[in-house]
Amino acid sequence: MTVSDSRTPETDTSGDTLAARIAEAGHRLVGRAIVPDDIAAIRAQAKAWTVDPTVDVIITTGGTGFTGRDVTPEALEPLFEKRMDGFSTVFHRLSYDKIGTATIQSRATGGVLNATFIFVLPGSPGACRDAWDGILKGQLDYRHRPCNFVEIMPRLDEHLKRGAD
Repeated sequence: MTVSDSRTPETDTSGDTLAARIAEAGHRLVGRAIVPDDIAAIRAQAKAWTVDPTVDVIITTGGTGFTGRDVTPEALEPLFEKRMDGFSTVFHRLSYDKIGTATIQSRATGGVLNATFIFVLPGSPGACRDAWDGILKGQLDYRHRPCNFVEIMPRLDEHLKRGAD
């Protein structure tokens, strides 16, 4: 999901970067959308994807800065059933090595909603490359050791099943 008031399918270079890397890694891109910098629109798209059984992961790009229209973390973090603080920490560590202290201008985050991983990335192709190449590619590969997200995907909704018996 690209979050932007100005991007179009023709100018969505960050979305293109992620789509290419997802395909190169052998994953299936189920959907792609450009939504405006609007909390309700971001939430609606994310919620729709999290109830789709063919979607395991949502990656957003854009809206993580500090300007008035940057609202992606505000839209998604309140929905997280579980926050993934380590994602932000590792993303900033990787980013710092490439762009130095400018990494503090990003509010990259991650979490889980409806047994779906959600990663909120900055809107630059470079940040998307760094996040995918340095974190997500390995974590979304079942062969990655010592552990990976794929191994725990079947158990993400255990809390929902406990009371069902």
